[in-house]
Amino acid sequence: MNVTKLLALAHITGPSAIAAGLLIGLAALGTAIGFGILGGKFLEGVARQPELSPMLMMRMFLMAGLVDAFAAISIVMGLFLFFASNPFIGQALSALAK
Repeated sequence: MNVTKLLALAHITGPSAIAAGLLIGLAALGTAIGFGILGGKFLEGVARQPELSPMLMMRMFLMAGLVDAFAAISIVMGLFLFFASNPFIGQALSALAK
C-alpha cells in the first residue's frame, strides 16, 4: 500500500471513530436524561393518584423500553460505522485507484 492510500484511510477512519464515539456517547446521555425525566414524572403521577400506580407503572416500563431501544439502535449504528464495512473507505479506495 502506498502512502496516499494510507493517508486516505487515516482521513476516513479518524473522523469515523470520532463520529462513532459521539453517536454512542450522545445516545447514552440522551437515554440517561430520558430515564430521569420518565422516573420523575412517574413518581409525580403516583404521588398525585396512588390508585393508578399499576397502570402508570405499566406505561412507564413501555416508555422505558422505547427510550432504551433508541440507545441500542444508536450504539449499533455507531459500532457498525466503525467496525463493519465502512462505506466511505470503499469509495475512497475506488477513487484512488483511478
